Amino acid sequence: MKRITYTLVLIFTLGACTKLDDNLEDKIPFDKFPENEEQAALMIIPVYKPMQDFIDGGGWWFCQELTSDEMVCPTRNTDWDDGGKWRALHEHAWDNNTEAITTMWSRFYRGIIEANRLIEIFEPFEEQPAVATNIAKLKIMRAYYYYLLIDNYGNVPYVTLFSEAEQQPYKTDKEVIYQNIVNDVKRSIPLLGSSNAKTAVTKGMGYSLLAKLYLNAEVYANVTRWDSAEMACDSLIAIGAYSLESDPLKPFVTDNGNSTENIFTIPYDEDNYQGFNLHMRTLHYNHNLTYNMSVGPWNGFAALETHYNSYESNDLRREGYFLVGPQYTSAGQTITDLVAGAPLVINPHIPALIMDLTYTGIEIRMSGARVKKFEIKKGATANLSNDFPIFRYADILLMKAEAMIRQGKNGDSYVNEIRNRAGIGNLSGVTLPQLLQERGREMFWEGHRRQDQIRFGTFNNAWWKKEVSSPSRNVFPIPQWVIDSNPNLGL
Repeated sequence: MKRITYTLVLIFTLGACTKLDDNLEDKIPFDKFPENEEQAALMIIPVYKPMQDFIDGGGWWFCQELTSDEMVCPTRNTDWDDGGKWRALHEHAWDNNTEAITTMWSRFYRGIIEANRLIEIFEPFEEQPAVATNIAKLKIMRAYYYYLLIDNYGNVPYVTLFSEAEQQPYKTDKEVIYQNIVNDVKRSIPLLGSSNAKTAVTKGMGYSLLAKLYLNAEVYANVTRWDSAEMACDSLIAIGAYSLESDPLKPFVTDNGNSTENIFTIPYDEDNYQGFNLHMRTLHYNHNLTYNMSVGPWNGFAALETHYNSYESNDLRREGYFLVGPQYTSAGQTITDLVAGAPLVINPHIPALIMDLTYTGIEIRMSGARVKKFEIKKGATANLSNDFPIFRYADILLMKAEAMIRQGKNGDSYVNEIRNRAGIGNLSGVTLPQLLQERGREMFWEGHRRQDQIRFGTFNNAWWKKEVSSPSRNVFPIPQWVIDSNPNLGL
């Protein structure tokens, strides 16, 4: 298990720490209020907690990747049908009872409620520098959750109060929410200190969020802000605290907590902060023999063949991200799939979205490139200890390139930094379609593809086993359970 800092230990044990919760529930006497930024920062840890569920139970990752042209979860005979919930995401056939869509909502609003609660507690003491800094962090985190809400659901309730919050608010136009959260982030960044923490709000995190908001302004608010997106990227670059790793896989290793490339991460730990189990969802049942795992994986998620083939043969990411071909144990012996009665050979070709008994055991059990982008250490358990990057420096470079190209400038140098690191040649006169392809290759498996495809106008296109979809699919419906509890949201 990786080394855990004192701050993260508090995150992990928060559920059992009733004294901290009790203190936060009431107004704090002035003479007992934290005297410095570090102490105050410990009090805002609960605002980060909802992110723990983003990869697994919270639905966010599923909605970003399985709806895109990168990933699929085929039904493998009796495995992975699950009432069609994975297929609904792939085919853009979801409704407001589809599981991933219904679970995202509560995670985002849990973060917002926590931010509003803590802001209310802090505001009487905002003249203290440490308090002002942490109010700024809370407002940026609240903006982050609202960014996720307008990105995924469009018009949603916009609430910035806690004690006096409306019980059944109406929806607010996403354009209004967009402008409010942009303003919150812009006003808050100057109040932040010089911290370079990866698991908390920093100036780097704030500029990353601002760049995302500006880059997607046309989607969120029907305005273009390409120049502002470029300036936000420049502001992050100017901090000088982030850089590309020399190895394209290094940001994703087990002990990646200090990666120079990662800006803002979810600090997963196999024992104390669980929830990162994508390796279980993609690896073949017998890949436990490759990694000496104590549990058997579930043989589900796979990359679309077209995405796998989008990498050049000498691209280091192709070899580093995927498992294809003959598979071996950790001792180098051939793995045999006893049910299929053949050596385990992973074939990137997936014959069907529903693979029933009309297909061979080999096709059902061995099709689709599997993903190992995040290091699967020897002896891995059902949960990984790799931190998951929400914002990463490579993304900043690609966003800057995109903003430049959209303004008629040349973004080649920033795209080629990414390509050269992957061991492939330069591009000249990079076009927007080429940039989208490069974003797909670099940011694969990190939860960016749905948003990218919407911004580039390709999300409604047809791809493998998915027909042309309506632009109405660019946002998800408000969950039925939410409408049942607040009928105003059904209007």
